[in-house]
Amino acid sequence: MRIAAVELRRLELELVTPLRTAGGTHRHRPLLLVRVETDDAEGWGECDALAEPNYADEYADGAEVALAEGLIPLLFGDGRTAALGSTAEALLRLDVVPGNSMAKSAVEMALTDAELRSAGRSLAATLGVTRWAIPAGATVGLGATSSVVAAARAAVADGYRRVKLKIAPGRDVEPLAAVRRELPDVALVADANGSYDLSNRDHRAALAAIDALGLAGIEQPLPPRDLAGAARLVAESATPVILDESIDSLAALEAALAARACAGVSVKLARLGGIRAGVRVHDRCVTAGVHLAVGGMLEAGIGRAAATALGALGGFDLPGDLGASGRYFRPDITAPVELVAGELPVPTGPGLGVEVDAEAVAAATARKRVFHPS
Repeated sequence: MRIAAVELRRLELELVTPLRTAGGTHRHRPLLLVRVETDDAEGWGECDALAEPNYADEYADGAEVALAEGLIPLLFGDGRTAALGSTAEALLRLDVVPGNSMAKSAVEMALTDAELRSAGRSLAATLGVTRWAIPAGATVGLGATSSVVAAARAAVADGYRRVKLKIAPGRDVEPLAAVRRELPDVALVADANGSYDLSNRDHRAALAAIDALGLAGIEQPLPPRDLAGAARLVAESATPVILDESIDSLAALEAALAARACAGVSVKLARLGGIRAGVRVHDRCVTAGVHLAVGGMLEAGIGRAAATALGALGGFDLPGDLGASGRYFRPDITAPVELVAGELPVPTGPGLGVEVDAEAVAAATARKRVFHPS
């Protein structure tokens, strides 16, 4: 594989429905795309860093600089154009840059797409998935109880079997209980985005009340590094505690497992550093007997395709976050992903399995840079 050129695009997208969480409201979606040209194929990757650094330490503006000034130039190896044996070999050149997992994930995704397209193979088949559709999930943001119930009801009417409600202290028990009454059969998950503190008496009381509601899980109730508190909740709660923001690396997973701080893990390949890292976390959780959900980060079509393929691995036994394109972007940057009987089809085409909509990408592009060997 010889890398001839790399293109970096900054897109500006608007969410169909703003999403309000404990950390803020998402209305606008900056998105970075990496397109790699090799000697016989092209590949696309998506960087899912959010607009602000309030979910992770990476954010879109910083990731754009990291890609343009650090990671992409390193792919050319000081101007060398010698053939690379594989995506893995190309990614070794990026190891000198610490962190920047989401930016690296975009590069890995693009290289993987190109390499698999060249070989005529799909990502899903290469991963060895065990199913060709995965349960879809709908996420409902913070809001008045009546609007939360209406949004959850609409999602179920659309065919979703799993609904996740964003919660925060003071905006938790009432909407969860109302949705539970209205939709007793739906798999209902609460997502706190790390907003509770066990040293706060009111927070503890709310978490106890939530535990009595018979939810399918409570996601990241405590701050990411409070593994001792999470372990306490695991021991005291009937509701499965699912870690999300806490798990940003295999080392973080090992720490959580050692602390017995989770019953499940939400795997987000962008935050972990890519598809390969996601597979490693999946494999370790399967070995440890920990439940798995495939998480979402407001992906567009490229990132959603990769995450859907990952989520089709056998260890993912909890309904995940991924939903149809129309819940997020109209239009998407690929052909829209539609819900089929409550599930998302796993892409089966070459590479990541989807084709980029060139017109949609061009319409959303704010700026573009192209890099060549020096």
